[in-house]
Amino acid sequence: MRVLDLYAGVGGWSVGFKLAGFEIVKSYEWWKPAADTHRANTLSEVEVRDIRNLDLSTLPDDIDIVIGSPPCTQFSYSNRGGSGNLADGLVDIEQFLRVVAFIKPKAWAFENVPRVKSVLEREISLGGALEKYHKLFSDAQVQIFDIGDFGVPQRRKRCIAGNFDFDRLRSYSPVTADITLGQVVNRLHERVEPIYKKTQFDEIADNQPEEPLNWEEERFNRDMKTAHPVYNGMPFPDPLDRTSRTVTATCTRVSRESLVIWDDALKGYRRLSVRERSSLQSFPAGFQFLGKSHAQKLKMIGNAIPPVFTYLIGEAMKGTPVDKLTLPQDLDGNSILAKAAPVCTLPDKAGKSYPVSRRFRFSIPNLRFKSGTRFELSNIESPQNWEIAFNFGDSKRIHRRVFTLDRVNEVSERISKRVNQHLMSTSKRIDEWFQLSDLSSLQTTWSHREQGMHPFSFLDELGEFVECESRLPSWGILDVSLIRQYVHEIVFLDRASQGFAAQKIDRHIRSIAIGSVLSANVNERLQQSEQENRDGKT
Repeated sequence: MRVLDLYAGVGGWSVGFKLAGFEIVKSYEWWKPAADTHRANTLSEVEVRDIRNLDLSTLPDDIDIVIGSPPCTQFSYSNRGGSGNLADGLVDIEQFLRVVAFIKPKAWAFENVPRVKSVLEREISLGGALEKYHKLFSDAQVQIFDIGDFGVPQRRKRCIAGNFDFDRLRSYSPVTADITLGQVVNRLHERVEPIYKKTQFDEIADNQPEEPLNWEEERFNRDMKTAHPVYNGMPFPDPLDRTSRTVTATCTRVSRESLVIWDDALKGYRRLSVRERSSLQSFPAGFQFLGKSHAQKLKMIGNAIPPVFTYLIGEAMKGTPVDKLTLPQDLDGNSILAKAAPVCTLPDKAGKSYPVSRRFRFSIPNLRFKSGTRFELSNIESPQNWEIAFNFGDSKRIHRRVFTLDRVNEVSERISKRVNQHLMSTSKRIDEWFQLSDLSSLQTTWSHREQGMHPFSFLDELGEFVECESRLPSWGILDVSLIRQYVHEIVFLDRASQGFAAQKIDRHIRSIAIGSVLSANVNERLQQSEQENRDGKT
């Protein structure tokens, strides 16, 4: 059957459908590096164009199936916290449906992020932006699949819309192989195809290991994964005995999205190679990515749909029963490739310097309470304005408090003389603890312009003080109702915040009281250092 591939990328749909025995008549992709990669590996006819402006009268004749992956950026929750331009994203989905309505193929399918399911169901209904395509869905379905359930070594939830047999597709899941991240890494190291029929390679391109993370990069990755201010925790390093997390289009050596493993040979933590990431996406090991840079290749891979999954969609469209299915591990995935020449790109290295305005925002150990409630050290207002703030709430509703010693003293004195004396004793211990700390060089050290007090080292000092302070017996005998009264008064300043996250705050009431004094004291020192820096420049 003859297939048209829209928003084709590097060929995730085409490779899978070719493995299923389909003829890819033509593909369309707007990004030239992806189109060049697609063409070089599959020898398909790939036209580089903005599909939004596609003249339908120029489409090939006798098309049986239309497939594709309209861009997902506007629908992704990783795009500005889910605040993408949905209307703009719908333009590409509408164009895909417009092509389907024009061609009237026997079958069609498109893939996108899970959020599209609810958006699509709403917009094809009466009064929706896609109402005129409602009839296309009379024999179609929209469902969420975890591609990791279908022999792809990666947990990746995606919305699939189409008019083929979804139940047949799901019937393939139990018989597909479970492949772990560790198996992919080890097989590539042994120069063996990790996903498809076993093939031994003399050399596998794009699999050179990146240099290990340095201590700062390791700490950055560890904290962003295990102690993120808002999002749920994830393991560090990524476990090798299960499928991987979702492979994304963008990541750096210092990002939450990076897949990081321990490398025994390098004796350190490293990011995955280009080839390891592409195998997690189930591309054959001989598939070559023609990006001009490491980052460009990662973008190509992260944006693709895994070919193993599209192969199974193709088999479901053919009506192949599960007992007649050729399993992906029995397919020679490399045999259909055109043996494109690899393009050498160097993996990223540790940054030797960063912008003067480099930002820092991390929670203080022992003052992280999850669900958005934490004390954090940051310079988010401006690179020179370092401060500790108490945040409480979630990703959509965050309240922020920057405490001062005057405010701490005023409120605690009004609540109880005993509470006031106790907090002032804590303040005195803070003075003694940090008397040697030079805070004036936090920004220049963080931007790698000089060596001084590193923000992560300072963060650990703060956390260590909290741990020691909280062990003091005096905190255990202080009336908890008075501590609660004090904390509620300095935290809940207005109606908008009144009682917000109160249960979480009450569970950690002593730690938050300690954090309020600690942050007020340190903020005063940070302001003094900032003023001294300004005076010195003057």
